[in-house]
Formats: sequence, structure tokens, C-alpha cells
Amino acid sequence: MTNIPAAAPVAGAVPLTMRAAAAASPGPAGQLVDATVPSPVRVGSEVLVRVVAAGVNPVDAKTRAGRGVAAAASWPLVPGYDFSGVVVESPYAAFPLQPGDEVYGMTAFPRTSGSYAEYVSVPALNVAPKPRVLSHLEAAAVPLAALTAWGAVVDLAKAHEGQRMLIHAGAGGVGHLAVQFAAYFGARVTSTASGPNITWLRELGASAVIDYTAQRFEQTASDLDVVIDAVGGDTARRSLGVLRPGGQLITLPSADWPTMAADAAAAGVRATGFWVTPDATTLAVIGRLLTSGDVRIRVDTVLSLDEAAAAHRLVEDGHVRGKVVLKVSDY
Repeated sequence: MTNIPAAAPVAGAVPLTMRAAAAASPGPAGQLVDATVPSPVRVGSEVLVRVVAAGVNPVDAKTRAGRGVAAAASWPLVPGYDFSGVVVESPYAAFPLQPGDEVYGMTAFPRTSGSYAEYVSVPALNVAPKPRVLSHLEAAAVPLAALTAWGAVVDLAKAHEGQRMLIHAGAGGVGHLAVQFAAYFGARVTSTASGPNITWLRELGASAVIDYTAQRFEQTASDLDVVIDAVGGDTARRSLGVLRPGGQLITLPSADWPTMAADAAAAGVRATGFWVTPDATTLAVIGRLLTSGDVRIRVDTVLSLDEAAAAHRLVEDGHVRGKVVLKVSDY
């Protein structure tokens, strides 16, 4: 157990310190250990939440390893964007979310401590009521992946009836939600995935699924309106060739392709990166789709907080169907 000196006392029933999964410095997954860290202090318009479950995302692992947005992080690092839990403190008496309410949302990680901890204090605009049909474990899998998928499919691609869209890595956390959002708004969805996920993605709304282990996607896909890429690298570059003139590539891991815009322009298409923005209003809309059953969330694996290192190894392996979730506390 790593002990980190406590900060000033926290008001109310929140203890001075809390349990968390933390990494002392950048490095491999084994850097994440069970730790005792200062509990957060709620300020201003923030909402203090007792975390029941925390979602695990590939960006969490990249940050822990010292890549991506790690430059904005403080060490020791408590990772984690996604959480589901119970409100402990609200900004004021008439605020819509009150102590005891079940909520889900995103932290301001890596600017602040993340969700792999017993408590988080987050901006009010980052948190929404938890859909009643979801358990905390399911709800914790939703925010970052769903808001990323919504931003790419709805806000940028403007998914609509008859649109032809290719979604790479359709079985992943972002991918399986992107497939469902695109199909919900009427797009004709093709997705790439490995063989075992083909039937499942068709059930989620994909019209066609390309087994990337058996053939290159450009052998089948062509003249597409939009490609949404969650893979990056060579997959993103090859995607330029399957778009119609003026088509759009939306790539999520765009940092490894500095010439993306110029390469897309040379190919006669458009390309953009994307970074998720926490948004309680959109999260509430997504919550209604989850409640109605029009969209489903898939939790692949649930691990305990002290198994955070194993969770990071799973997402780094890249073969998770849906999401990995950490159980932080009992509800």
C-alpha cells in the first residue's frame, strides 16, 4: 500500500483520505497499485460523488504510460474519466442533483485526479442522472465512449438516412456505440472486426462486417460518405482511398498523423481528428436511448479496484468486446 500525505479536511461525512489505484510515475501497467490518497474537496459548481464503478478506456492506459495527454497530468497519477456513483455534495440546495441521487459522468482527468478512486469532485456540466435501467457497472462503461461515438457520428458526420459509413474497430468501446448511433439515425453501416464479433455487430445494426483478419477492408469497401476510425496508423491512411470525392474521414487517434489534413486534401477528401467533450445534456439524451433499448452498452469484463493493472493490460491487448469496468465500492 502506497501512502500519500493527506490534504486539508473534507467537509461532511467524506473521510480525509480514500482508496485509489495510482501510478507513482509513467510506465507499464504494473505501475498502478492500490494507494491511499487525499479525498477531493468540492468547490464552486462541482458535484462530489462517491464512486461505485469506474470505466476503463485506452486513453487511460496511454496516459499512465506517459503518452497522449500525459503532459497535462500530475504524478502520482490516479487515472480514469468514467464513473457511476452517488452524489455526496451538491453546489447548492436547489441544484437538480442532490445527495443520494445516482449519477454517471466524466472527470476532468488528467487536469484533476481520475475515477479509479472512492470519490471524485467534477464540474456540474460533466454529470447526469444515471439511467435507471443500468447498473452502476453498466453506467460506468458509457460516458467517454458514448460521447466520443456521438460526437463523431452525430455532431461531425451528421448521420442520416442512406448515408454510407464505415466504422473501424466496431467491437470496441467506442465502436459498438458508434455502430448503434449510426444505424439509429438511418446510415448504412459497414464495420471492421475480427471473426468472432461479426454476428454481434450485425445484431447491433451493421449492414456489413469485414473480418480484418481475413481481408483488407479496401477490397470490399468503396465510395463511402464517411469513415470513422478508432485505430489510427496505417488503417487511417488506407481509409482515404475508400471515400467518395469530398467524403469525410474522422479519426480519433490523430496525433500520430501530422500530415493528415494535407494528405486528405491531396486525395480529394476531408479529414479531421476529434476529442471528446463532457456534456451532461448529450449524456442525458444518450441515457434515454439506453433506457428505451434503442442502444445497448456491452461490459466485457468487471475487475476490482486493486486489479486496475490487469484492466489496463486488457485494454492494451486490444481485443475487448465493449468495455472493461472497475468495481470501486458496493452500492
